[in-house]
Amino acid sequence: MSEHRHHQDFADLAAEWDDLVDRCSAATPFQCHAWLDSWWRSYGRPGRLRLVLVRRQGKLVAAAPLMLRLFPLPRLVPIGAGLSDFGDVLLDDDHAAEAAAVLARVLPLNRPWSLLDLREVRPTAAAHRLLPHWQGASRRLPDSLCQSLPGVPVEELLARLPAHSAKRSRAKLRRLAAVGVTARQTPPDEVPAAVADLLRLHELQWRGRGVTPEHLRERFAAHLTRAITAMAAADRAALHRYWLDGELIACHLTVLGPDFTGLYLYGVHPKVRDRLDISGMLLSGCLSYAVSTDRSEVNLLRGTEAYKQRWRPEQAQNERLFIGGRLAVAVYGSAVHLRGAAVRHARARLPWLAEVRNRVRALRTPR
Repeated sequence: MSEHRHHQDFADLAAEWDDLVDRCSAATPFQCHAWLDSWWRSYGRPGRLRLVLVRRQGKLVAAAPLMLRLFPLPRLVPIGAGLSDFGDVLLDDDHAAEAAAVLARVLPLNRPWSLLDLREVRPTAAAHRLLPHWQGASRRLPDSLCQSLPGVPVEELLARLPAHSAKRSRAKLRRLAAVGVTARQTPPDEVPAAVADLLRLHELQWRGRGVTPEHLRERFAAHLTRAITAMAAADRAALHRYWLDGELIACHLTVLGPDFTGLYLYGVHPKVRDRLDISGMLLSGCLSYAVSTDRSEVNLLRGTEAYKQRWRPEQAQNERLFIGGRLAVAVYGSAVHLRGAAVRHARARLPWLAEVRNRVRALRTPR
C-alpha cells in the first residue's frame, strides 16, 4: 500500500493506471488516466491530492484517486468530481475481494471526523465492494438519475415507441437525410480544433438560456482538450462533427467504455435547432456508432431532460456513498439528506425558483 500527495506521482502512473482500468470491469471512461490527470491539471490544488494505491506482488490491483476538500468540513472526494458523471475506485477483477479488503483498511480515514464522500456511484460500481470490509460507519443517499438505451439500429429503437411517436420520428430522420446532413468522426490530431468548435457551438446554443457557467471557462476548455485528445487516441472518447451545405452545424462528444458509448456534451448552431430534429440526429449517430463498434449500450448519462424521455430509456439511480467515522457520517450525511429534501420540496412547490437560479447563473457567466 502507498499514499501519494504529489501530482507527478500520478502523472507517472499513466500506463500502469490504464492497465488497471482495463482489468476493472466496473470502470468507466471517467476513471481513465487521461480524464483524471487532465482534471487535476485544471482543478487540482497543490497539497490536496490523496492517491491511495494497493499492489499485489508489485502489480497495481486497487486505486482510489482522491483529493482533500476543506469546506464545509474536511473530507475526501474523488478526483474529477463535478465534471464526471460516474465516480468510483478501481479494483482488479481477478483480485477484487482481496484488493477491496486492503483498500478499505488503508484509506486515510482513521479519525472520528474523517469522511470519504463518493458521488455518482453507479449500481455496478467497484466502490460498493468496500462496504463489507469497512469497520466504521457508512451511508447511502440517492444521487443523479442516469438513463440508457440499447445499442441497436435506430429502426429497432423506434419499434419500442408508440406508433404515432415512431412515425413522427421516422419522418424527422428522413428529413435529416433529405436535406443532406453529413457526419464525420474527428481523428485524434484534429480533436483540439474540434473541441474549440464544440464549445463555441455549445455557448451559442445556450446563450441567454442559463448555460452551465463552467462550460465557458478557459480551465474547462483546457481540461477537455487535453483529456479528449488522449482519450480519442485510446478509443475512450469520440467526437463527431455534423455539416449541412458545407457549414459546421453541430459537434457531439461521447465517452467510450468497452460496452457503452456515453453522451457527454454537444453544441449546435441555433439557426438549425428549430429546423432539424437535433436530438434525433445525435442519438441516431450514437446508435450507429455503438452498433458499428459492437457496444451494447448508449448511455445518456446524468439528467432527465425532455429530449431523453422521448426514447423511453431505462433508468438507473446513482448513489452518494459516505464512508468514515461515525460522527462525520452521521453529521454530514444528515446535512446532505436534509438539504436534498429541501431542494426537492422547493422544486415541487416553487418551480419559479429554478428559472431564477438559471438567470442568476447566466448573469454570473464570464463572456
